[in-house]
Amino acid sequence: MTSEALQPGSAPARRTVMAAVGVTGLAAALTACGDSGDSSAPSTSQSDSTASSGTSGGGENAAAGTDGTVLAKTADIPEGGGKVFADQGVVVTQPAAGTFKAFSSKCTHQGCAVNDISNGVIVCPCHGSRFSATDGSVQKGPATQPLAAANISVSGDEIKLT
Repeated sequence: MTSEALQPGSAPARRTVMAAVGVTGLAAALTACGDSGDSSAPSTSQSDSTASSGTSGGGENAAAGTDGTVLAKTADIPEGGGKVFADQGVVVTQPAAGTFKAFSSKCTHQGCAVNDISNGVIVCPCHGSRFSATDGSVQKGPATQPLAAANISVSGDEIKLT
């Protein structure tokens, strides 16, 4: 037996493996705690993403009337409340009769999905952040940034994500 046979092969050093595992864990944690300022947040083309009184509005594509994904019927969104559409990452509210608003359903604190909308407030279950159903602004922390607005249109009794 030669001394070459006793030498380890070209396997990575333990320190290298541990560093790689640490970096991977850090990347996962940062992704989970991302803020709403990333490019994956729903985009808005105007500051007011409302549609009211059954007319089209709230997005550049709304005038076409056929563009966008149908989210719900207007009757499905309670006045003073709303509904979370998890698959689309959006929450739609009706803060006043006939006025519909849409926001990202991703809490700006740590990225949890909001899950309750009542009495004009959108609630995140993870740490209790509360947001206005009217404009997405923070009503109670720990979140410090508002929910990102999303574009919707209302045509007849359909609410579409545009």
